[in-house]
Amino acid sequence: MKVAIVMGSDSDFPVVEKGLKILKEFGVDAEVRVISAHRTPDKAMEFGKNVEKRGIEVIIAAAGKAAHLGGVLAAETTLPVIGLPIKSSTMDGLDSLLSIVQMPKGIPVATVAINGAENAALLAIEMLSLKYDELKTKLKTYREDMAKEVEKKDREIQKRVSSL
Repeated sequence: MKVAIVMGSDSDFPVVEKGLKILKEFGVDAEVRVISAHRTPDKAMEFGKNVEKRGIEVIIAAAGKAAHLGGVLAAETTLPVIGLPIKSSTMDGLDSLLSIVQMPKGIPVATVAINGAENAALLAIEMLSLKYDELKTKLKTYREDMAKEVEKKDREIQKRVSSL
């Protein structure tokens, strides 16, 4: 089980790191790279062409502004690509989101929320769970734990409200 997380810039790492932690929590290996669709286009295309040879099964492409990285990688491989739009100083990341989500017919890139690294990782895990049953079990437990946490917070709020 291996996911590639490719960032257009090292400044994307604080966002990407949140998803990387989830992948590690689930026992999914990750290869993390900085490759720019615009500044190193040959490297991006070569990475996309050869990514499967390294055992990668899903790609998360994190990029801001024009955010073409996911599309460039998707054009070079048939592996699933998840676009992670990064909030930039321009338009609060809406430009990144729209750049990723508006892929032409035939070259899809799944897209998560702006700075949604956690959901990018979870979506990659869901994709991998089609092949690896142990991830399905871990996902069920993860969701059950989330539900328990919400129920706990609900009880705490009810106590606070009743004490007013």
